[in-house]
Amino acid sequence: MKEIPGHPERTLIRVPIILQKGKNMSDKDRLAWIYSSRDSEELAERYDEWSETYDQELEGDYGWQIPRLMAERLSGTVPTTARILDAGAGTGLVGQYLASMGYGNLTAIDISPEMLGKAKEKGVYEEFHLMDLARTLGFTDDTFDAVVCAGVLTFSHAPARSLYEMVRVTRPGGYILFSLRTDAWETMGLEDITQELESHGKWKLVDRKGHQSFTEKERDVIHDIWVYELL
Repeated sequence: MKEIPGHPERTLIRVPIILQKGKNMSDKDRLAWIYSSRDSEELAERYDEWSETYDQELEGDYGWQIPRLMAERLSGTVPTTARILDAGAGTGLVGQYLASMGYGNLTAIDISPEMLGKAKEKGVYEEFHLMDLARTLGFTDDTFDAVVCAGVLTFSHAPARSLYEMVRVTRPGGYILFSLRTDAWETMGLEDITQELESHGKWKLVDRKGHQSFTEKERDVIHDIWVYELL
């Protein structure tokens, strides 16, 4: 097994927002409700509830750009034959864009069964697995040529230490791409872990570029897209 520094412990990062319900809430409150989840189980339940309207609200109402931008960035990094893990696939927006670019060997994992069900309806993934990025993933070392993780390393979602598992399941010479809000980078401990993995010779930074996350609402939210090559 790959020796990954600091691998064992994982914690859920939360933000102090308290909202009472998920249904019939305004667009303004929806993301805050998600971010206020108290644990992985509640987070999964809330995404289950959101699954029916997720695509319309994020892509249609908010103009969520990160899935498209992540797919475009990955398309310039690995060939269409690559085996790709969509880590925190949700309803499969990233997979849908990748499939339109000719990628077919796609594996989706997510914490929410209802979100995975929506991803399955898109017909672009080879495999589906209900998995929590806060825990050990059920794949052997060096399984994938690339991992893409769009909008999942954030408050109340996958903790920074999830990067250890992404490194473990990616082969040397493969790539890990993740998007990250600039405010999450500053508060979630991601800087320490990315630098630790680099200092231990596990990966090297290839690219980091900032993008506007939304086109219609929360226009001031910026996601950096990070690209690392495994060594």
